[in-house]
Amino acid sequence: MAISEVIAALTLPGVEQAAKFARVFVRDVLGDGHPSLADAQTCVNEAFTNAVEHTASGRRRRGRVTVVFTVLGGDVVAEVTDDGALGALPVLRDDPLAEDGRGLRIIDALALEWGVRQDGERTTVWMRFPGPPPLR
Repeated sequence: MAISEVIAALTLPGVEQAAKFARVFVRDVLGDGHPSLADAQTCVNEAFTNAVEHTASGRRRRGRVTVVFTVLGGDVVAEVTDDGALGALPVLRDDPLAEDGRGLRIIDALALEWGVRQDGERTTVWMRFPGPPPLR
């Protein structure tokens, strides 16, 4: 298994208005010229919005959402971690015309790969994008 290196992390309040700060954070981390900037901003925004709408991050006082970037090989990995949804995990819906579930469809279309993992009560949606690693 390849070792990843954390290059940036930001924890924001679990409120809808904080999504814009997550998008700015993505731009600040990757840089304006990064080939995956638009896709990463869109995917992080979708995962962040899902966290606020569907988990304890947005439902309780002082809920939080953390965005972390790592470098893995030649790729960049974005992780969005929320306060969990009582064990329920995000699921990609089969119906592309469904009223909800579009955020994960967007992530599925734009990221090289993505997945979900739990750490205690918290849930992380991770997304991998083509590098190069951002300059520091």
